[in-house]
Amino acid sequence: MTDTMRAYRLRDWQDPGFDEVAIPEPGYGEVRLRVAGVGLCHSDVLFLELPAGILPYEVPWTLGHEIAGRVDAVGPGVDDIEPDDAVAVSCMSTCGKCKWCQRGADNYCVNTGRGRGFGLDGGLSSHIVVARRHLLPIGDLDPVRAAPLTDAGATSYHAVRRVLPKLRPGSTAVVIGVGGLGGYAVQWLRMLSPARIVAVESREERLPVAMQLGAADAILAGEGLSRRLKEVVGDDGADAVLDFVGTDQTMNAAIRNAATMGSVGLVGQGFGTAPLKYGGIAFDCDVFIPQGYTIAELADVLRLARTGDVVIETELFDFDQTPAAYQRLTEGTLQGRAVVLPHA
Repeated sequence: MTDTMRAYRLRDWQDPGFDEVAIPEPGYGEVRLRVAGVGLCHSDVLFLELPAGILPYEVPWTLGHEIAGRVDAVGPGVDDIEPDDAVAVSCMSTCGKCKWCQRGADNYCVNTGRGRGFGLDGGLSSHIVVARRHLLPIGDLDPVRAAPLTDAGATSYHAVRRVLPKLRPGSTAVVIGVGGLGGYAVQWLRMLSPARIVAVESREERLPVAMQLGAADAILAGEGLSRRLKEVVGDDGADAVLDFVGTDQTMNAAIRNAATMGSVGLVGQGFGTAPLKYGGIAFDCDVFIPQGYTIAELADVLRLARTGDVVIETELFDFDQTPAAYQRLTEGTLQGRAVVLPHA
């Protein structure tokens, strides 16, 4: 093995590109992986576009936080994992010591504002070093296909898990935005709840996909969304609404169509706003903004994926095609998740 590798990095603010960097060595309690696949996320696009001074990160760093691969080398103190084992990487770089980690809510760890692919070196390179506690074996799952589960799959699962107590026989759940995260949310709802699922999507070609994933109804976003959604959901409203878009329009539609004692999850970082006032939302309706997922929830997602009942939509890109993959993500023309293959 040579001493250096190519990595796709944010070299400076608004200046992404390939660099040659040192191959990292695992320290105590760490594992080095050969990266098999890296899913690209809309938060990456935010990093690519923002000017200096907005985020509290120092450039440069290697992008990519949805990572899966195979064990390449283990550091001292690691004795329960073997070279070539297939593993998924939790995208949260948790400390394991703060009060949130001690409560099992490691998605709110004091360190989660900075992690692999956002402030620290991520997976868009041939190798990455990760703390053993952040790795989960994936068995016979293909690590290329498993990569999107480490954010899109698990983040959507965390939101769905929050609303499951509201979903009883005869209930209705709405998923707004059936892209990289929302497509998984439809599937988790299908697999884990008795709810009738209604999908909302801005791309007409995704409507039949939403139905194939488990939605009973799928409607096109756009003008009059709140009114048209009510016609499908009914006057009683939806027991759970998960908004994976987060614009003014989708947030208003979510709040207006939530049922009494229902839940609204605002997941998408669309930076929209919605008025919240007395009489403007159903009584005893919860509105929450979830963050990421716990490592235990990622383990649940991987178990569900191993049943073979989960559709993992991906478009694969060779490493040299990373800029084109980000461009497709920005344009919104992907069918599922873009996955870059650093060894291709």
